Amino acid sequence: MLIAVTKFGAAAYTGSSAMLSEAIHSLVDTGNQLLMLYGVRRSKKPADTLHPFGYGMELYFWTFVVAILIFAIGGSISVYEGVRKLSTPHPVENAYINYTVLGFAMVFEAAAWWIAFKEFRSSKGDMGYLEAVRRSKDPIVFTVLFEDTAAMFGLIVAMIGIYLADTLNMPILDGVASIVIGVILGMTAVLLAYESKGLLIGEGARRSVVDGIRAIMEADKRIEHINEVLTMHMGPRDVLLNLSIDFDSGLDVDTVQRAISELEARVKAKFPIVTRIFIEAQSRAGHNAAKRAVGN
Repeated sequence: MLIAVTKFGAAAYTGSSAMLSEAIHSLVDTGNQLLMLYGVRRSKKPADTLHPFGYGMELYFWTFVVAILIFAIGGSISVYEGVRKLSTPHPVENAYINYTVLGFAMVFEAAAWWIAFKEFRSSKGDMGYLEAVRRSKDPIVFTVLFEDTAAMFGLIVAMIGIYLADTLNMPILDGVASIVIGVILGMTAVLLAYESKGLLIGEGARRSVVDGIRAIMEADKRIEHINEVLTMHMGPRDVLLNLSIDFDSGLDVDTVQRAISELEARVKAKFPIVTRIFIEAQSRAGHNAAKRAVGN
């Protein structure tokens, strides 16, 4: 917020469109951080009768809202301001003020970006960076990283645009820089919206988790066949698991019930993110018949 206020002051004093776009960008980022914090707080609410699986998906919703705000406010206003500067160009005055403000902003943004990058790198494991973004179930990490990356690119573009506009006496380049900043924000918003949409409509657990659950089931001699393993993230660390299992037909009811309790305990012990487990005892033939009945 302090950076945003400083940028607004510099934009008003120097008449730079690129600086104004950067000020709007910082203001939007501030609002986004507040929305993400609100989403984190809401997602921790305990389950109730209206939301029996909890409020974990609120975090995904607010991430989607953040993406819309970046596009609708940050990107569109920056492009508009750039187009306005192109139609009525005027020179940037006292450019050194912009350089000073942008220089300090780069230092602060670089520090924030490095913190976000280290957090993302520690959470991605052995996956590549792009794969980690696609498979990540925690929107906080990649949202902050994307925002900070866009902020760094925006600052660089603003610095170059203002420098060229002042040095070459071509104020139109200041407007071009503002449009480029808007495009950067728009691309960031689209990427965030795409990633958060997948989480919002329900994504399954990572392949390693599903394979690990299958391995636990296959190692149990009381199970003849695993009909189905269904998972869905209700939050970054909250996975819903539904299993359809064909138990040995020679087992009595008490043995099956005991087996179900033991299997639940094993899964939760190995995968703490699996918070809710529903195990359905169903013959393989019965399961296949049910799938055919619903057209699957």
